[in-house]
Amino acid sequence: MVILGPTASGKTRLAALVAQRLGSEIISADSRQVYRRMNLGTGKDYDDYVIDNKQIPVHLIDIREPGEKYTLFDYQKDFLHAWSEIASKGVIPLVCGGTGLYIEAVIRNYRLLNVPVNTELRKEWEHKSDQELAEMLATITPLHNKTDIETRKRLIRALEIAVYQQKHPDLPGLLPNFDTLVMGVKYERTTERRRITERLERRMKEGMIEEVEQLLREGISPDDLMYYGLEYKWITLYLLGKISYDEMFQKLMIAIHQFAKRQRTYFRRMERNGIKIHWLRGEEGTEKNMQKVLDLVYQKWSVR
Repeated sequence: MVILGPTASGKTRLAALVAQRLGSEIISADSRQVYRRMNLGTGKDYDDYVIDNKQIPVHLIDIREPGEKYTLFDYQKDFLHAWSEIASKGVIPLVCGGTGLYIEAVIRNYRLLNVPVNTELRKEWEHKSDQELAEMLATITPLHNKTDIETRKRLIRALEIAVYQQKHPDLPGLLPNFDTLVMGVKYERTTERRRITERLERRMKEGMIEEVEQLLREGISPDDLMYYGLEYKWITLYLLGKISYDEMFQKLMIAIHQFAKRQRTYFRRMERNGIKIHWLRGEEGTEKNMQKVLDLVYQKWSVR
């Protein structure tokens, strides 16, 4: 069972309420919430997981140190471990998040590999432009995620993985096939924009700049923090004195809205590729949407 949605859609609280009613446990599908102490910037709403003073079990958040690289292969491996642990208890695992690539990877059982660094190829690519590398990548594989080409480092890694997979076409997959029910939460565009703005303002007041400052004091390099994008990119640039506070806030606001748009685009692509998403209107409220989710679950699996 999956509950997905763009940033600030309220999917986490909805998932927690559903999990509480079904006795489920949640598996996070968020590419940045795996990192410890990156809380406000990644939108870890810990309180959302507390229902009637009880903590809903959630997996795959706070499992890595900032600065470590966490790949889609890592997520599939960790997901399988969490899913097996939950399923062994006889309950339905509930996946919740906004990283469409992670969700699609487990639904579709992407065949992923722990690809080693190829220093020979990297040396060969040193003098190629980003455009040349992107064109090379496009000739090998369709892009699953636009972020693969947002920085040169990501682009080279994506190309490295594509070349490796091309040379090893017969390697086995990792995950079993899932009988999946997918639900999504979305708001009207104007409401979504207001919710994003309000949440950013709130998190600034709650100490998001101080969070990034602390990570830098711990020795996390500015480049590593900026690699995580959005809040960590723009706040780091502000703390380095490269942009003003107002410029940081405005550029970050625009970046988050663009990110939400990319999430919606990705979900539409999932639908075009045959993944049925039962959409819920955020405006109808969490309680009403919870009942709709439960009705879909009861219809599919006859559980109560």
